[in-house]
Amino acid sequence: MQLSNEEEDYNLSLSKFESMLKTNKVLFFDSEEFEEIILHYLDIGKANLAKKALKLALDQHPKSTGLKLVQVEMLVYDDKLDIAEKLLNELYAIEPNNEEIYIQKANICSKRDQHEKAVELLKIALQYTDDYADVYNLIGMEYLFMDNLELAKESFIKCLEEDLEDQSALYNVVYCFEFLDQNQEAIVYLNEYINRNPYSEIAWHQLGRLHYGVKEYENAIRAFDYATLIDDEFLGAFMEKAKAYERLKKYNEAIESYNRTIELDDATSYALLRIGKCYEKLGNLAKAIQYYNQTVHEDPLLDKGWIAITDFHLRQKNYQKALFFVNKALAIDNQNRLYWKRYATINKQMNFFEEAEFGFRKAVEFGDYALDTWLFWVDILQFLGEFETAIQTLLQATEYFPEENEIEYRLAGLYFMIQDNTKAKFHLSNGLRLNFDNYILIEDLFPVVWAKKTVKNYIEKHRK
Repeated sequence: MQLSNEEEDYNLSLSKFESMLKTNKVLFFDSEEFEEIILHYLDIGKANLAKKALKLALDQHPKSTGLKLVQVEMLVYDDKLDIAEKLLNELYAIEPNNEEIYIQKANICSKRDQHEKAVELLKIALQYTDDYADVYNLIGMEYLFMDNLELAKESFIKCLEEDLEDQSALYNVVYCFEFLDQNQEAIVYLNEYINRNPYSEIAWHQLGRLHYGVKEYENAIRAFDYATLIDDEFLGAFMEKAKAYERLKKYNEAIESYNRTIELDDATSYALLRIGKCYEKLGNLAKAIQYYNQTVHEDPLLDKGWIAITDFHLRQKNYQKALFFVNKALAIDNQNRLYWKRYATINKQMNFFEEAEFGFRKAVEFGDYALDTWLFWVDILQFLGEFETAIQTLLQATEYFPEENEIEYRLAGLYFMIQDNTKAKFHLSNGLRLNFDNYILIEDLFPVVWAKKTVKNYIEKHRK
Protein backbone atom coordinates (compact mmCIF):
# COMPACT_ATOMS: atom_id res chain seq x y z
CA MET A 1 0.00 0.00 0.00
CA GLN A 2 1.44 3.37 -1.11
CA LEU A 3 1.57 6.00 1.64
CA SER A 4 0.81 9.60 0.74
CA ASN A 5 3.48 12.26 1.39
CA GLU A 6 1.42 13.60 4.28
CA GLU A 7 1.21 10.16 5.92
CA GLU A 8 4.98 9.63 5.46
CA ASP A 9 5.76 13.00 7.08
CA TYR A 10 3.38 12.17 9.90
CA ASN A 11 5.00 8.77 10.54
CA LEU A 12 8.47 10.42 10.45
CA SER A 13 7.37 13.02 13.01
CA LEU A 14 6.07 10.29 15.32
CA SER A 15 9.19 8.14 15.15
CA LYS A 16 11.40 11.25 15.56
CA PHE A 17 9.42 12.21 18.68
CA GLU A 18 9.57 8.70 20.17
CA SER A 19 13.32 8.40 19.62
CA MET A 20 13.72 11.83 21.26
CA LEU A 21 11.92 10.52 24.37
CA LYS A 22 14.30 7.56 24.53
CA THR A 23 17.49 9.61 24.18
CA ASN A 24 16.41 12.65 26.25
CA LYS A 25 17.71 14.94 23.48
CA VAL A 26 15.45 17.88 22.71
CA LEU A 27 14.61 18.13 19.00
CA PHE A 28 12.64 20.89 17.30
CA PHE A 29 9.14 20.31 15.80
CA ASP A 30 6.89 22.91 14.23
CA SER A 31 3.62 23.57 16.05
CA GLU A 32 1.46 21.64 13.53
CA GLU A 33 3.66 18.55 13.90
CA PHE A 34 3.19 18.79 17.65
CA GLU A 35 -0.59 19.10 17.27
CA GLU A 36 -0.72 15.91 15.19
CA ILE A 37 1.52 14.02 17.61
CA ILE A 38 -0.58 15.05 20.64
CA LEU A 39 -3.90 14.23 18.97
CA HIS A 40 -2.48 10.87 17.85
CA TYR A 41 -1.67 9.93 21.44
CA LEU A 42 -5.07 11.14 22.64
CA ASP A 43 -6.81 9.06 19.94
CA ILE A 44 -5.04 5.86 20.99
CA GLY A 45 -5.68 6.58 24.69
CA LYS A 46 -2.08 7.33 25.72
CA ALA A 47 -2.87 10.48 27.71
CA ASN A 48 0.50 10.57 29.51
CA LEU A 49 2.48 10.71 26.25
CA ALA A 50 0.07 13.36 24.95
CA LYS A 51 0.74 15.48 28.06
CA LYS A 52 4.51 15.09 27.66
CA ALA A 53 4.30 16.17 24.04
CA LEU A 54 2.08 19.14 24.96
CA LYS A 55 4.53 20.36 27.62
CA LEU A 56 7.44 20.24 25.14
CA ALA A 57 5.28 21.86 22.45
CA LEU A 58 4.32 24.84 24.63
CA ASP A 59 7.99 25.27 25.66
CA GLN A 60 8.94 25.55 21.99
CA HIS A 61 5.82 27.48 20.80
CA PRO A 62 4.43 29.44 23.75
CA LYS A 63 2.28 31.71 21.56
CA SER A 64 0.67 29.05 19.31
CA THR A 65 -3.14 29.29 19.42
CA GLY A 66 -3.46 25.82 17.85
CA LEU A 67 -1.44 24.25 20.67
CA LYS A 68 -3.36 26.16 23.32
CA LEU A 69 -6.58 24.82 21.83
CA VAL A 70 -5.14 21.32 22.05
CA GLN A 71 -4.32 22.12 25.68
CA VAL A 72 -7.97 23.12 26.19
CA GLU A 73 -9.07 19.82 24.64
CA MET A 74 -6.87 17.91 27.10
CA LEU A 75 -8.15 19.93 30.07
CA VAL A 76 -11.72 19.10 29.02
CA TYR A 77 -10.67 15.45 28.60
CA ASP A 78 -9.47 15.56 32.25
CA ASP A 79 -12.72 17.29 33.35
CA LYS A 80 -10.81 20.46 34.35
CA LEU A 81 -13.57 22.56 32.82
CA ASP A 82 -13.03 25.82 34.75
CA ILE A 83 -9.33 26.07 33.81
CA ALA A 84 -10.18 25.19 30.21
CA GLU A 85 -12.84 27.90 30.11
CA LYS A 86 -10.45 30.52 31.48
CA LEU A 87 -7.86 29.66 28.82
CA LEU A 88 -10.55 29.79 26.10
CA ASN A 89 -11.61 33.28 27.19
CA GLU A 90 -7.99 34.46 26.87
CA LEU A 91 -7.78 32.96 23.37
CA TYR A 92 -11.12 34.51 22.43
CA ALA A 93 -9.75 37.96 23.27
CA ILE A 94 -6.93 37.38 20.75
CA GLU A 95 -8.80 35.49 18.00
CA PRO A 96 -12.58 36.06 18.19
CA ASN A 97 -13.05 34.56 14.70
CA ASN A 98 -11.46 31.19 15.39
CA GLU A 99 -14.18 28.53 15.00
CA GLU A 100 -12.25 26.06 17.17
CA ILE A 101 -12.75 28.35 20.18
CA TYR A 102 -16.53 28.13 19.78
CA ILE A 103 -16.34 24.36 19.26
CA GLN A 104 -14.37 23.90 22.48
CA LYS A 105 -16.70 26.27 24.38
CA ALA A 106 -19.61 24.16 23.12
CA ASN A 107 -17.76 21.03 24.24
CA ILE A 108 -17.51 22.45 27.78
CA CYS A 109 -21.23 23.37 27.81
CA SER A 110 -22.06 19.87 26.62
CA LYS A 111 -20.04 18.36 29.48
CA ARG A 112 -22.04 20.54 31.87
CA ASP A 113 -25.32 19.33 30.31
CA GLN A 114 -25.98 22.82 28.88
CA HIS A 115 -26.83 21.41 25.47
CA GLU A 116 -28.95 24.33 24.21
CA LYS A 117 -26.09 26.72 24.93
CA ALA A 118 -23.72 24.31 23.16
CA VAL A 119 -25.93 24.44 20.04
CA GLU A 120 -25.89 28.27 20.08
CA LEU A 121 -22.08 28.28 20.20
CA LEU A 122 -21.81 25.71 17.42
CA LYS A 123 -24.11 27.83 15.25
CA ILE A 124 -21.63 30.70 15.69
CA ALA A 125 -18.78 28.32 14.74
CA LEU A 126 -20.67 27.66 11.47
CA GLN A 127 -20.09 31.30 10.50
CA TYR A 128 -16.29 30.92 10.74
CA THR A 129 -15.59 27.33 9.76
CA ASP A 130 -14.51 25.70 6.49
CA ASP A 131 -15.50 22.28 7.84
CA TYR A 132 -19.30 22.57 7.89
CA ALA A 133 -19.75 18.79 8.03
CA ASP A 134 -17.92 18.47 11.33
CA VAL A 135 -19.91 21.30 12.98
CA TYR A 136 -23.27 19.99 11.72
CA ASN A 137 -22.31 16.58 13.10
CA LEU A 138 -21.57 18.11 16.52
CA ILE A 139 -24.89 20.02 16.46
CA GLY A 140 -26.68 16.77 15.64
CA MET A 141 -25.04 15.07 18.63
CA GLU A 142 -26.18 17.89 20.96
CA TYR A 143 -29.76 17.50 19.72
CA LEU A 144 -29.49 13.76 20.38
CA PHE A 145 -28.47 14.53 23.98
CA MET A 146 -31.59 16.69 24.26
CA ASP A 147 -33.75 13.87 22.77
CA ASN A 148 -34.78 16.22 19.97
CA LEU A 149 -34.56 13.65 17.19
CA GLU A 150 -36.24 15.73 14.48
CA LEU A 151 -33.62 18.50 14.74
CA ALA A 152 -30.83 15.95 15.18
CA LYS A 153 -31.94 14.27 11.96
CA GLU A 154 -31.93 17.60 10.09
CA SER A 155 -28.39 18.35 11.31
CA PHE A 156 -27.02 14.96 10.27
CA ILE A 157 -28.68 15.36 6.85
CA LYS A 158 -26.93 18.75 6.47
CA CYS A 159 -23.68 17.12 7.52
CA LEU A 160 -24.08 14.51 4.76
CA GLU A 161 -24.87 17.22 2.21
CA GLU A 162 -21.43 18.66 3.01
CA ASP A 163 -19.60 15.32 3.27
CA LEU A 164 -21.23 12.30 1.64
CA GLU A 165 -18.65 9.95 3.14
CA ASP A 166 -19.34 10.73 6.81
CA GLN A 167 -20.33 7.26 7.98
CA SER A 168 -21.16 8.14 11.58
CA ALA A 169 -23.61 10.81 10.35
CA LEU A 170 -25.19 8.25 8.02
CA TYR A 171 -25.72 5.79 10.88
CA ASN A 172 -27.09 8.60 13.04
CA VAL A 173 -29.58 9.77 10.39
CA VAL A 174 -30.97 6.24 10.08
CA TYR A 175 -31.09 5.94 13.88
CA CYS A 176 -33.17 9.15 14.07
CA PHE A 177 -35.58 8.01 11.33
CA GLU A 178 -36.06 4.63 13.05
CA PHE A 179 -36.50 6.15 16.49
CA LEU A 180 -39.18 8.46 15.08
CA ASP A 181 -40.93 5.46 13.44
CA GLN A 182 -40.32 6.97 10.00
CA ASN A 183 -39.15 3.81 8.25
CA GLN A 184 -40.70 4.61 4.88
CA GLU A 185 -39.26 8.17 4.96
CA ALA A 186 -35.87 6.66 5.81
CA ILE A 187 -36.11 4.36 2.78
CA VAL A 188 -36.89 7.37 0.54
CA TYR A 189 -33.94 9.31 2.05
CA LEU A 190 -31.50 6.43 1.59
CA ASN A 191 -32.56 5.93 -2.02
CA GLU A 192 -31.82 9.62 -2.68
CA TYR A 193 -28.50 9.31 -0.85
CA ILE A 194 -27.57 6.22 -2.91
CA ASN A 195 -28.31 8.15 -6.13
CA ARG A 196 -25.55 10.55 -5.07
CA ASN A 197 -23.25 7.93 -3.56
CA PRO A 198 -24.02 4.58 -5.22
CA TYR A 199 -20.89 2.83 -3.90
CA SER A 200 -21.70 3.29 -0.21
CA GLU A 201 -22.02 -0.25 1.14
CA ILE A 202 -23.15 1.21 4.50
CA ALA A 203 -26.12 2.94 2.80
CA TRP A 204 -27.13 -0.25 0.95
CA HIS A 205 -26.84 -2.25 4.17
CA GLN A 206 -28.97 0.25 6.11
CA LEU A 207 -31.52 0.28 3.28
CA GLY A 208 -31.71 -3.51 3.48
CA ARG A 209 -32.23 -3.36 7.25
CA LEU A 210 -35.10 -0.89 6.82
CA HIS A 211 -36.80 -3.00 4.14
CA TYR A 212 -36.41 -6.02 6.44
CA GLY A 213 -37.99 -4.02 9.28
CA VAL A 214 -41.12 -3.35 7.21
CA LYS A 215 -41.22 -7.00 6.03
CA GLU A 216 -40.19 -6.19 2.42
CA TYR A 217 -37.82 -9.14 2.28
CA GLU A 218 -37.27 -9.23 -1.51
CA ASN A 219 -36.19 -5.58 -1.49
CA ALA A 220 -34.04 -6.22 1.57
CA ILE A 221 -32.17 -9.00 -0.23
CA ARG A 222 -31.62 -6.78 -3.26
CA ALA A 223 -30.08 -4.08 -1.06
CA PHE A 224 -27.89 -6.56 0.85
CA ASP A 225 -26.74 -7.96 -2.50
CA TYR A 226 -25.43 -4.52 -3.51
CA ALA A 227 -23.74 -4.09 -0.14
CA THR A 228 -21.92 -7.42 -0.55
CA LEU A 229 -21.02 -6.67 -4.19
CA ILE A 230 -19.30 -3.46 -3.10
CA ASP A 231 -17.64 -5.15 -0.13
CA ASP A 232 -17.48 -8.93 -0.52
CA GLU A 233 -16.34 -9.29 3.11
CA PHE A 234 -19.28 -7.38 4.62
CA LEU A 235 -20.15 -9.85 7.36
CA GLY A 236 -23.24 -7.99 8.65
CA ALA A 237 -24.81 -7.79 5.19
CA PHE A 238 -24.38 -11.55 4.57
CA MET A 239 -25.91 -12.27 7.99
CA GLU A 240 -28.94 -10.02 7.38
CA LYS A 241 -29.38 -11.39 3.87
CA ALA A 242 -29.52 -14.93 5.29
CA LYS A 243 -32.21 -13.86 7.77
CA ALA A 244 -34.27 -12.34 4.93
CA TYR A 245 -33.98 -15.55 2.88
CA GLU A 246 -35.17 -17.50 5.93
CA ARG A 247 -38.24 -15.26 6.15
CA LEU A 248 -39.02 -16.07 2.52
CA LYS A 249 -38.60 -19.81 3.32
CA LYS A 250 -35.68 -19.95 0.84
CA TYR A 251 -33.68 -22.16 3.17
CA ASN A 252 -30.93 -23.25 0.73
CA GLU A 253 -30.08 -19.63 -0.11
CA ALA A 254 -30.15 -18.77 3.61
CA ILE A 255 -27.71 -21.61 4.38
CA GLU A 256 -25.39 -20.36 1.63
CA SER A 257 -25.40 -16.85 3.11
CA TYR A 258 -24.84 -18.06 6.69
CA ASN A 259 -21.96 -20.19 5.42
CA ARG A 260 -20.40 -17.11 3.86
CA THR A 261 -20.34 -15.44 7.30
CA ILE A 262 -18.54 -18.50 8.66
CA GLU A 263 -15.93 -18.29 5.85
CA LEU A 264 -15.35 -14.61 6.65
CA ASP A 265 -15.03 -15.00 10.39
CA ASP A 266 -14.86 -17.89 12.82
CA ALA A 267 -18.13 -19.78 13.05
CA THR A 268 -20.52 -18.01 15.37
CA SER A 269 -22.96 -20.04 17.43
CA TYR A 270 -25.78 -17.87 16.00
CA ALA A 271 -24.96 -18.78 12.37
CA LEU A 272 -24.59 -22.49 13.23
CA LEU A 273 -27.92 -22.48 15.06
CA ARG A 274 -29.71 -20.82 12.13
CA ILE A 275 -28.17 -23.28 9.63
CA GLY A 276 -29.42 -26.13 11.82
CA LYS A 277 -32.93 -24.63 11.81
CA CYS A 278 -32.84 -24.26 8.00
CA TYR A 279 -31.82 -27.91 7.56
CA GLU A 280 -34.60 -28.98 9.91
CA LYS A 281 -37.12 -26.97 7.84
CA LEU A 282 -35.77 -28.70 4.71
CA GLY A 283 -36.37 -32.06 6.42
CA ASN A 284 -32.66 -32.93 6.53
CA LEU A 285 -32.68 -34.06 10.18
CA ALA A 286 -29.19 -35.57 10.21
CA LYS A 287 -27.66 -32.25 9.06
CA ALA A 288 -29.88 -30.29 11.46
CA ILE A 289 -28.76 -32.18 14.56
CA GLN A 290 -25.14 -32.03 13.35
CA TYR A 291 -25.32 -28.20 13.30
CA TYR A 292 -27.18 -28.01 16.62
CA ASN A 293 -24.41 -30.09 18.19
CA GLN A 294 -21.81 -27.80 16.61
CA THR A 295 -23.68 -24.80 18.05
CA VAL A 296 -23.40 -25.96 21.64
CA HIS A 297 -19.84 -27.15 21.05
CA GLU A 298 -18.97 -23.64 19.82
CA ASP A 299 -20.78 -21.93 22.70
CA PRO A 300 -21.70 -24.27 25.57
CA LEU A 301 -23.32 -21.32 27.38
CA LEU A 302 -25.79 -20.58 24.57
CA ASP A 303 -29.11 -21.70 26.07
CA LYS A 304 -30.85 -21.24 22.69
CA GLY A 305 -28.61 -23.97 21.28
CA TRP A 306 -29.64 -26.47 23.97
CA ILE A 307 -33.30 -25.52 23.46
CA ALA A 308 -33.00 -26.11 19.69
CA ILE A 309 -31.76 -29.63 20.43
CA THR A 310 -34.52 -30.09 23.03
CA ASP A 311 -37.21 -29.11 20.51
CA PHE A 312 -35.63 -31.32 17.86
CA HIS A 313 -35.92 -34.38 20.12
CA LEU A 314 -39.40 -33.31 21.29
CA ARG A 315 -40.62 -33.33 17.69
CA GLN A 316 -39.12 -36.81 17.30
CA LYS A 317 -40.98 -37.79 20.55
CA ASN A 318 -37.62 -38.75 22.05
CA TYR A 319 -38.52 -37.46 25.53
CA GLN A 320 -35.56 -38.94 27.39
CA LYS A 321 -33.09 -36.97 25.23
CA ALA A 322 -35.28 -33.86 25.24
CA LEU A 323 -35.27 -33.87 29.04
CA PHE A 324 -31.49 -34.18 29.14
CA PHE A 325 -31.05 -31.12 26.90
CA VAL A 326 -33.72 -28.92 28.49
CA ASN A 327 -31.88 -29.44 31.79
CA LYS A 328 -28.73 -28.12 30.09
CA ALA A 329 -30.62 -24.97 29.06
CA LEU A 330 -32.03 -24.52 32.56
CA ALA A 331 -28.54 -24.83 34.01
CA ILE A 332 -27.65 -21.69 32.01
CA ASP A 333 -30.86 -19.73 32.56
CA ASN A 334 -33.10 -21.08 35.31
CA GLN A 335 -35.45 -18.09 35.24
CA ASN A 336 -36.72 -18.62 31.71
CA ARG A 337 -40.44 -19.40 31.65
CA LEU A 338 -40.26 -21.00 28.17
CA TYR A 339 -37.63 -23.47 29.37
CA TRP A 340 -39.62 -24.38 32.47
CA LYS A 341 -42.74 -24.96 30.36
CA ARG A 342 -40.80 -27.33 28.10
CA TYR A 343 -39.36 -29.06 31.15
CA ALA A 344 -42.89 -29.52 32.52
CA THR A 345 -44.35 -30.70 29.20
CA ILE A 346 -41.60 -33.30 28.70
CA ASN A 347 -41.98 -34.65 32.25
CA LYS A 348 -45.77 -34.81 31.78
CA GLN A 349 -45.27 -36.86 28.59
CA MET A 350 -43.04 -39.25 30.58
CA ASN A 351 -45.62 -39.46 33.44
CA PHE A 352 -43.23 -37.78 35.91
CA PHE A 353 -46.05 -35.77 37.47
CA GLU A 354 -44.23 -34.33 40.48
CA GLU A 355 -41.51 -32.89 38.19
CA ALA A 356 -44.12 -31.65 35.69
CA GLU A 357 -46.02 -29.86 38.48
CA PHE A 358 -42.78 -28.22 39.63
CA GLY A 359 -42.04 -27.13 36.02
CA PHE A 360 -45.45 -25.50 35.46
CA ARG A 361 -45.22 -23.78 38.86
CA LYS A 362 -41.81 -22.34 37.90
CA ALA A 363 -43.09 -21.27 34.46
CA VAL A 364 -45.89 -19.25 36.08
CA GLU A 365 -43.52 -17.88 38.73
CA PHE A 366 -41.32 -16.46 35.95
CA GLY A 367 -44.19 -14.86 34.08
CA ASP A 368 -45.90 -17.47 31.89
CA TYR A 369 -49.57 -16.56 32.35
CA ALA A 370 -50.89 -18.42 29.30
CA LEU A 371 -54.20 -20.17 29.93
CA ASP A 372 -52.93 -23.62 28.91
CA THR A 373 -50.03 -23.33 31.39
CA TRP A 374 -52.44 -22.73 34.29
CA LEU A 375 -54.73 -25.57 33.16
CA PHE A 376 -51.92 -28.12 32.69
CA TRP A 377 -50.57 -27.20 36.12
CA VAL A 378 -53.97 -27.52 37.83
CA ASP A 379 -54.80 -30.83 36.12
CA ILE A 380 -51.55 -32.27 37.44
CA LEU A 381 -52.22 -30.93 40.96
CA GLN A 382 -55.63 -32.59 40.81
CA PHE A 383 -54.06 -35.85 39.57
CA LEU A 384 -51.67 -35.70 42.56
CA GLY A 385 -54.69 -35.23 44.87
CA GLU A 386 -53.66 -31.71 45.91
CA PHE A 387 -57.17 -30.25 45.59
CA GLU A 388 -56.67 -27.24 47.90
CA THR A 389 -53.53 -26.11 46.05
CA ALA A 390 -55.33 -26.63 42.72
CA ILE A 391 -58.19 -24.40 43.89
CA GLN A 392 -55.79 -21.64 45.07
CA THR A 393 -53.97 -21.82 41.72
CA LEU A 394 -57.21 -21.50 39.74
CA LEU A 395 -58.33 -18.53 41.83
CA GLN A 396 -54.97 -16.91 40.98
CA ALA A 397 -55.62 -17.66 37.28
CA THR A 398 -59.04 -15.92 37.42
CA GLU A 399 -57.16 -12.63 37.93
CA TYR A 400 -55.84 -13.05 34.36
CA PHE A 401 -58.90 -14.81 32.92
CA PRO A 402 -61.96 -13.54 34.85
CA GLU A 403 -64.58 -15.02 32.49
CA GLU A 404 -63.08 -18.35 31.44
CA ASN A 405 -65.43 -21.36 31.46
CA GLU A 406 -62.54 -23.87 31.58
CA ILE A 407 -61.45 -22.39 34.91
CA GLU A 408 -65.02 -22.22 36.29
CA TYR A 409 -65.79 -25.89 35.51
CA ARG A 410 -62.54 -27.00 37.12
CA LEU A 411 -63.26 -24.90 40.22
CA ALA A 412 -66.73 -26.45 40.42
CA GLY A 413 -65.31 -29.98 40.18
CA LEU A 414 -62.63 -29.33 42.80
CA TYR A 415 -65.06 -27.73 45.29
CA PHE A 416 -67.36 -30.77 44.86
CA MET A 417 -64.33 -33.00 45.58
CA ILE A 418 -63.75 -31.24 48.93
CA GLN A 419 -67.50 -31.23 49.70
CA ASP A 420 -67.91 -27.44 49.53
CA ASN A 421 -71.19 -27.64 47.60
CA THR A 422 -72.16 -23.95 47.85
CA LYS A 423 -68.99 -22.74 46.13
CA ALA A 424 -69.13 -25.69 43.74
CA LYS A 425 -72.62 -24.75 42.54
CA PHE A 426 -71.65 -21.08 42.23
CA HIS A 427 -68.77 -21.94 39.86
CA LEU A 428 -70.77 -24.59 38.01
CA SER A 429 -73.50 -22.07 37.19
CA ASN A 430 -70.78 -19.62 36.04
CA GLY A 431 -69.37 -22.27 33.73
CA LEU A 432 -72.80 -23.17 32.35
CA ARG A 433 -73.56 -19.49 31.77
CA LEU A 434 -70.28 -18.88 29.91
CA ASN A 435 -70.30 -22.03 27.75
CA PHE A 436 -73.03 -24.57 28.42
CA ASP A 437 -71.72 -27.34 26.15
CA ASN A 438 -68.41 -27.49 27.95
CA TYR A 439 -70.03 -29.19 30.98
CA ILE A 440 -68.48 -32.41 29.58
CA LEU A 441 -65.28 -31.19 31.29
CA ILE A 442 -66.89 -32.37 34.54
CA GLU A 443 -67.45 -35.78 32.99
CA ASP A 444 -63.88 -35.96 31.63
CA LEU A 445 -61.95 -34.55 34.58
CA PHE A 446 -64.12 -35.46 37.57
CA PRO A 447 -65.87 -38.80 36.93
CA VAL A 448 -66.60 -39.13 40.68
CA VAL A 449 -68.45 -35.79 40.66
CA TRP A 450 -70.22 -36.62 37.38
CA ALA A 451 -71.61 -39.78 38.96
CA LYS A 452 -73.60 -37.70 41.49
CA LYS A 453 -77.26 -37.35 40.60
CA THR A 454 -77.51 -33.85 42.11
CA VAL A 455 -74.84 -32.57 39.70
CA LYS A 456 -76.58 -34.00 36.61
CA ASN A 457 -79.90 -32.56 37.77
CA TYR A 458 -78.32 -29.15 38.33
CA ILE A 459 -77.01 -29.17 34.74
CA GLU A 460 -80.38 -30.32 33.34
CA LYS A 461 -82.12 -27.48 35.17
CA HIS A 462 -79.78 -25.02 33.42
CA ARG A 463 -80.44 -26.57 30.02
CA LYS A 464 -84.04 -25.37 30.27
